[in-house]
Amino acid sequence: MSKTSAEKKVTSKFHDAQVEIRHLYETISLLRNQLESKQFEKDTAVQQAVQRSADEIKLLKDTATSLRDELESLRFEKDAAVQKAVQRSADEIKLLKDTTTSLRDELESLRFEKDAAVQKAVQGSADEIRTLKDTATSLRDELESLRFEKDAAVQKEVQRSADEVGQLKEMSSKLRVEVERLKNLTNKNT
Repeated sequence: MSKTSAEKKVTSKFHDAQVEIRHLYETISLLRNQLESKQFEKDTAVQQAVQRSADEIKLLKDTATSLRDELESLRFEKDAAVQKAVQRSADEIKLLKDTTTSLRDELESLRFEKDAAVQKAVQGSADEIRTLKDTATSLRDELESLRFEKDAAVQKEVQRSADEVGQLKEMSSKLRVEVERLKNLTNKNT
C-alpha cells in the first residue's frame, strides 16, 4: 500500500511532533534535573547562611556579654575614680582653705609691719626734712655772711684799685712833667 502524499505529510508532521515532544520531554527532564540541582544548591546555601547566622549570632551574643561585663567593670572603675577624685578635691579644697587662712594672716601681719615701716619712714623723713631745713637756713646765713664779706672785700679792692689808679695817674703826671722837662732841657742843649 502506498501512502498518499497527504498521509505522508501527516505522518511526517506526526513524526516531527513526536520528535519535538521527545525533545520537550528531554528538555523538561534536563530542566527538572537542573531545578533539583539548583534547589539542592539553594538549600545548601540557605543551610550554610543559617549556620553562619547562628555562628555570628553566637559570636555577637558572646561579644555583647563580654562588652556588658567590661562596661560593668568600667562603671565600677569610673565610680571608684570619681570617688577618689571627689576625695582628692575635698582634700585639696581643705588644703587651699588652710593655705588661704595662713596667707591672709601673713598678709595682715605684713600690712601691720608695712604700716609701722611707713610710719617710721615718714617720721625719719620729717626729721631729715627738719635737719635739711636747718642746714639750708644755716647755709643761707653763711652765704649771706660770705656775700657781705665778699661785697666788703670787693669794695675794699675797688677802693684800693681806685687809690692805686689815682697814685699811678699822679705818678704818670709827674713822669710826663719830668719827660717834658727833660725834653726841653735836651732841646736847649742841642
